[in-house]
Amino acid sequence: MSDLHQAISFAARLYRERAGVLRAGYVQRDPVALLALAPGRANPYAIYDRIRARGTLVPTRVGDWATPSHRVCSAVLRDRRFGVRLDDGPLAADELDMSLLTMNPPDHTRLRRLIQPAFSPKIVAGYAGRIERTVTGLLDAAGEEFDLISDFAAVLPIAVITDLLGIPDADSAYFARIGAIIGSAIGGIRSLRHARALQESADALERLFADLFELRRREPRDDIVSRIVAAEGTQIMPSEMQSMCALLLVAGFETTVNAIGNGVLALLAHPGQWQALCADPAGLAPRAVSEALRFDPPVQLTERLALEPAELEGQEISRGQSVLPLIGAANRDPEAFDHPDTFDLHRDGTTDNLAFSGGIHYCAGQPLARLELTIALQLLAERMPGLARAGKVERRNSNVIRGPIHVPVTAGPRRTAASLAAG
Repeated sequence: MSDLHQAISFAARLYRERAGVLRAGYVQRDPVALLALAPGRANPYAIYDRIRARGTLVPTRVGDWATPSHRVCSAVLRDRRFGVRLDDGPLAADELDMSLLTMNPPDHTRLRRLIQPAFSPKIVAGYAGRIERTVTGLLDAAGEEFDLISDFAAVLPIAVITDLLGIPDADSAYFARIGAIIGSAIGGIRSLRHARALQESADALERLFADLFELRRREPRDDIVSRIVAAEGTQIMPSEMQSMCALLLVAGFETTVNAIGNGVLALLAHPGQWQALCADPAGLAPRAVSEALRFDPPVQLTERLALEPAELEGQEISRGQSVLPLIGAANRDPEAFDHPDTFDLHRDGTTDNLAFSGGIHYCAGQPLARLELTIALQLLAERMPGLARAGKVERRNSNVIRGPIHVPVTAGPRRTAASLAAG
């Protein structure tokens, strides 16, 4: 088939799928379909309540299932009868290769063991000083008015993950653009233009890592890429190296930048909670991180496929059927959390939220993300207690990854590092 015919076939399939979602969401008022449309991007939580009213496991328009229940989501994410793919064959042409995210054991286990030591508590703790210096520098450089995302939230995690990977002379704006494009494709390709932008971004990362692999073969260092290069042919195959590094790069900052954006927006929308954090930044920052991740998580939903017939909530799930754990809904499940729609820094925290997923696909970089988030919120509250929104918030066009791409803010009265040190 020619490239033109392939493009036409892809476009026809894409727009048929889009038409089906539009019809199901706006005509048939299917709440699961609405999640993929503008109402779901604007406020998925109102739609989650409609889904929850239908039960703990509800059918989708294509014959699969979705669950808003914290209990059921947690069970599915940990159940080995469910996986991320039905088999280990090659990915389809329109599937995004996200390394570990698209693997079941034993390949998932093999590759996770390779990168897990880089995110051990001891290694992560060693990054605290670097993160604090980066945050302090960004806050010092911020003007009276600045964009919380492009001037702060995006720069911090990119600086950290590129350092961990060993990428020299990293351009934060460049990686932010690539990350946003690749991250947006996790929820599906929306158009031919989107597909072209995704391919260009993937090609750019492929060239970058090919050059970096060669550099680290000649000049190994204490970084993740050097570890991967050293394991080539044993723990990791050459064909797996690029997608692994791309995943680490994108996941290393996409989750964090969106969590910072969502967290600050939630705090500023609840002035009493922001004031409480400003009164005790060191004491309440870890709680603020946990509550922000629960209240408005950066990853709203995921998918698991039944690898064998399974019974779930009284329903027979056939092999190959998918279940959508609605993480955003689970984190506001009234059966798991008291007053779930209330943002409360003093929540008891006895129930774990699912912002970092669960089971074998629990986020390997969770300790690093929490450290970055904690330091970011703590220093923001210490240095800029008068922080306030200064314009319209623009959100990303995705129902899977939720977060703002522009948040104009004013710094307000500042506390300098010197004044804080002096008490």
